[in-house]
Amino acid sequence: MIAMQYGFTLPADYDMSIIDRRIRDKGPLLDGFPNLGFKAYLSARRNEFGSRDNLYAPFYLWQKPEGASDFLCGPGFQALTDAFGWPQVRTWIVWRADISPDIAAARFATCNILQTEAYAPLADIRHAESAEVEADLATGGALASVSGFEPTTWTRVRFRLWKDMPEITEDTQAYRVGHLSLP
Repeated sequence: MIAMQYGFTLPADYDMSIIDRRIRDKGPLLDGFPNLGFKAYLSARRNEFGSRDNLYAPFYLWQKPEGASDFLCGPGFQALTDAFGWPQVRTWIVWRADISPDIAAARFATCNILQTEAYAPLADIRHAESAEVEADLATGGALASVSGFEPTTWTRVRFRLWKDMPEITEDTQAYRVGHLSLP
């Protein structure tokens, strides 16, 4: 599995209803896309949930790399780049992803990007991250939880979907889920 996210930082005075409309109109187009685990159409408004910026930042969980490749090479991504520019697409190898049968109720998302220290014990970190993913669904109230790593910049991702916004820390980016595309 591969986790993937790109984002666009929009001007402080940007009319975010444009993003809401885009999500509403374009979101269903990816429903049932081959090899998709889910796509969360995410937005954040400046000064809401601690966000410093207006953001449009979809997050994907791909069951197979071919799904990500087919999407990035396809007309939907081309239309996105025509409208917003060429983004940096971040990807992570998924250590663990757990999804609740109630995932469709997700209205909020949180994302943490963490730096992995050089020579850190990766097997131990993977084990701890995987246990946290399991706990997120079992006792933490998350509807989906994804943990992964990227060995070029040695970053890790912790991504969660929620029905209700949890308490967030300063290092957490929170989003609204405008649409959720599922297999």
